[in-house]
Amino acid sequence: MARRSTPLWWRGYRYWAYQDRKTWRSSITTSFLFHILYLAAMGVGLGSLVDKHAHTVGGVSYLDFVAPGLLAATAMQIGANDAMYPVMGAIKWIRTYFAMLATPLRVEDVLIGHLGWIATRVAIVSAAYLAVIAAFGVVASPLAVLALPAAVATGLAFSAPIAAFAATQDKDVGFTTIYRFGLIPLFLFSGTFFPVGQLPGWLQSVAYATPLYHGVDLCRGLVLGRISLGPALGDAVYLVALAGVGSVAAHRTFARRLVV
Repeated sequence: MARRSTPLWWRGYRYWAYQDRKTWRSSITTSFLFHILYLAAMGVGLGSLVDKHAHTVGGVSYLDFVAPGLLAATAMQIGANDAMYPVMGAIKWIRTYFAMLATPLRVEDVLIGHLGWIATRVAIVSAAYLAVIAAFGVVASPLAVLALPAAVATGLAFSAPIAAFAATQDKDVGFTTIYRFGLIPLFLFSGTFFPVGQLPGWLQSVAYATPLYHGVDLCRGLVLGRISLGPALGDAVYLVALAGVGSVAAHRTFARRLVV
């Protein structure tokens, strides 16, 4: 029996994995340590003051409240970062995608390979972070293992649409706009550090519509074991649907930019 060949997108995936073997040390701080410092400063430091005066936030200690939220926020950051400059660079500067397309790979193989590696990066960082918060005593349910795919879905909900946008860019000005008016506000106001219910009414509706809110809500419920099936499925469907729509849009913008 002839040996079955690997799918073509796997070759693109292996390229990004090979590249990361050379550069992963330089990304440890932004990918992992920053969020551990946030956890220590906000969850332990500020949390001791919050717990002293408010006793609980959302029915749990402040550390337990913040830690799962930072898991989703970490997934958002990794997914967004890896879909910005690497995508634009692979088109404009290094022209990696064009080199891939000179082989039997098709546009969809290039895209799936890159998004697949981003999902792997999110999974690796999220798994390490889950181990850390388990050491902090935050994990309260076996369902916490499902927070890993939830974090990956959160990362892809950002990386796929951003990759679609990045493929259209020749300058990085748009990325700065995404950070200032997208990622940073989401990080602060999507339920990571305080309940969304504390926001003014109109802002609550905005927060509920954001992908990070759904990622935070899903990860927090799974890690703490405080989850209802209906809302959890709603969060998951939202994230997967956004990742799917973003992937379709990315395929179109990639094809428009790469196929000449």
